[in-house]
Amino acid sequence: MIDNISWLAIYPEIVLLVMACVIALVDLGVKSAHRTTTYVLTMLTLAVVAALQAMYASGGNTFYGWGNMVVSDAMGNWLKCFATLSVMVTLVYGRHYAHDREMLRGGELFTLTMLALLGVCVLISANNFLVIYLGLELLTLSSYALVALRRDDATATEAAMKYFVLGAMASGFLLYGLSMIYGATGSLDIGEVFKAINEGQIRHQVLVFGVVFIVAGLAFKFGAVPFHMWIPDVYQGAPTVITLFIGSAPKFAAFGMTMRLLVDGMLALAIDWQQMLAVLAFFSLLVGNIAGVLQTNLKRMLAYSTISHMGFLFLGLLSGVVDGQMDAHAAQNAYSSAMFYLATYVLTVLPAFGMITLLARQGFESEEIADLAGLNRRSPLYAGVMAVCMFSLAGIPPLVGFYAKLAVLQALIASGSGLHVALAVFAVVMSLIGAFYYIRVVKVMYFDAPLTVTKTAAPLDIRVVLSANGLLVLALGVLPGGLMALCADAIGRALAS
Repeated sequence: MIDNISWLAIYPEIVLLVMACVIALVDLGVKSAHRTTTYVLTMLTLAVVAALQAMYASGGNTFYGWGNMVVSDAMGNWLKCFATLSVMVTLVYGRHYAHDREMLRGGELFTLTMLALLGVCVLISANNFLVIYLGLELLTLSSYALVALRRDDATATEAAMKYFVLGAMASGFLLYGLSMIYGATGSLDIGEVFKAINEGQIRHQVLVFGVVFIVAGLAFKFGAVPFHMWIPDVYQGAPTVITLFIGSAPKFAAFGMTMRLLVDGMLALAIDWQQMLAVLAFFSLLVGNIAGVLQTNLKRMLAYSTISHMGFLFLGLLSGVVDGQMDAHAAQNAYSSAMFYLATYVLTVLPAFGMITLLARQGFESEEIADLAGLNRRSPLYAGVMAVCMFSLAGIPPLVGFYAKLAVLQALIASGSGLHVALAVFAVVMSLIGAFYYIRVVKVMYFDAPLTVTKTAAPLDIRVVLSANGLLVLALGVLPGGLMALCADAIGRALAS
């Protein structure tokens, strides 16, 4: 018998699923080329879902439903709220871009995006291996379809094929790892897995073998080296509105899945999976920043930037436990710094990709760094927003990217481990190298001669959201305490539950 708590735990997801189906049916009768009715209904639905998730998160309560298969807690609800808001921003930036490329002949863009977001929410709420895989497949299958949405574009189709093949392999890694842990512990419930591992009666080699495959699957979802091969090709080949989605909301799902599996379920094996994360972080920082310097395509450059930033995120995740001993305060500090880093990274990368959709027009994608030449003379506002994003991604004060990097490095050094201190120094050096390709974009916008004298125009909703997005990157850099406290409280409650 299903109790009221079970329904309450997934109420936002029910609203999202029902409305995705309703909107798909309503869209059949929409005649507008811009799918205005579909767009408005989608945005209203996402606003209601985000409000519900924020309300749940603010309440701070943790409860389990559906036979402990689903958990609703502050951390999960804030992650889901951030993901929902990022999808709203993505649709604002991308609707006109999609219309110009005939991607709005049907309502698939909106329906598939909502279903992918549902997959994100299921993943974040999962407290059972089967639910994790259900959410993962819902997210990835919707994402594959979104990348291939321009069926007549060979580049997008190629990107979708690469994404599908590599994604299927990564899903297989994760499923095999989960099956190994299930075979060793005899349970699919993450809480029961935690208890079984802590009892110490299971062969350590079997558990580590399973963890290796799980970490490999998670690394693919983050886009960490050496599981990064899909990131540059998919980011460049997919329509920019889809790249914008892939680079934002699914990252929250990957973080939530990592916290559920590695921290909630396998904390006793931290000494093993933290070593793996350290290797992933090292090579992600190295490859992401070195390869990023060589790029001339802006989307490809931002893809390698993503890889390097995921390396920084892993530095926060690997500093929660030292020498097999977990200090509650240190763990809260480490994991909350990683959550803060992810939230601010997505906040910053949204307007960066949004600017590419804004500058693009029919027959011209504006993907090359050279396409931004002289943007300040044509549109000082947009050049300013892009400069703020680039400086923030580079970690230059007083922008939020600087504080995010500082929070992760502080958590890393506070652990007192010599390896962690060495990784912190290495991360700083790599950030200095990476700053080159961000500052190069600013140099092109402000000091190169413009390729065209045409002013860049944008609809009111894009101008408002883009300006607010840029101001938020600056404001959170000056006053980061509120968001950092929110992340710390959410992580603290998750660790205590």
